[in-house]
Amino acid sequence: MPDTRLLRAFLAVAEELHFTRAAARLYVAQQALSRDIRRLERELGAELFVRTTRQVILTADGARLLPYARRVLEAQEKLAAAFGHSAARKGSSRRPLFVDVNSPGLVGERVLARARELVPDEELMTRYESGLTGAAAEILAGRLDASFGRVAGLDPAVRARLAHRPVRYEPMAVLLPEDHRLAARDEVPLAALAGERVYAGDGNPRTPEWTDLARQLFEGRGIEVAPPEPLAVGAEEFQRVMAKNRNPVLAVVGFPAMPGTVIRRLVDPVPLSPVSLVWRKGFRHPGVEALGRAVDALAAEEGWQRDPADGWIPATDALDMMTSP
Repeated sequence: MPDTRLLRAFLAVAEELHFTRAAARLYVAQQALSRDIRRLERELGAELFVRTTRQVILTADGARLLPYARRVLEAQEKLAAAFGHSAARKGSSRRPLFVDVNSPGLVGERVLARARELVPDEELMTRYESGLTGAAAEILAGRLDASFGRVAGLDPAVRARLAHRPVRYEPMAVLLPEDHRLAARDEVPLAALAGERVYAGDGNPRTPEWTDLARQLFEGRGIEVAPPEPLAVGAEEFQRVMAKNRNPVLAVVGFPAMPGTVIRRLVDPVPLSPVSLVWRKGFRHPGVEALGRAVDALAAEEGWQRDPADGWIPATDALDMMTSP
């Protein structure tokens, strides 16, 4: 059987259909990735990709190999997880669990804090980035273990390889310049945003699921999604870009207000951001189990999974939030 490293290289190229992106995903040089693919093709006696200057396409043999490669790699992960449990019982160390909580102060950070209390001997490492689409690609590449976000907005092929547990119907809000015409209100009815351009991450390759949710919310209400801005990395740069264009920003109620802004809950109806805990199917780690237990505890304590009578949520998202783990 081929080396699993070669199968992992094949899977990355098959999913990205781009050698440069696949190499970046695996943290290897493109030349090394190309060598691994050629070696796998020699071992199998089959051409797996058709390469041109403009695109990479799976051959019929490549398409035939794809489900087998996935099953082999999933079996390897399950085997490693099973022996990981045994090693833990013998006192050996286990690798940390890497969790993306998106932004400080939001629901993912709270779940992670509770999970750490439940498994104090496990190392749960935090990363603060944004967007489930970006996180999902890294989960499937093995660089990240879990994240939080809107599952319904993921590409179906990506979603099929992920497991998820509903976390919360998170009420949405709008971030406004403090001198905005709506800033003096305690709450902002959606109708009051008619005629506004509201920033919702359009053009950010990590967050299309959030932009799609915004488009569905704004449709028929006279609200536009603001055009793409330069991709800002880090809170300070995001604040600078937003202060420059002064567009309202679509957010959730826990989002921290930036200097010179106020955050106001949206109402009439109350738009809800459906948040799920997401991890790779077949992946086992006590930290993932602890995250699930933390979700159950916090949801029960604070009513996170109660859908308000005046709430708004797309029908596809509502179905996802009723899915049991």
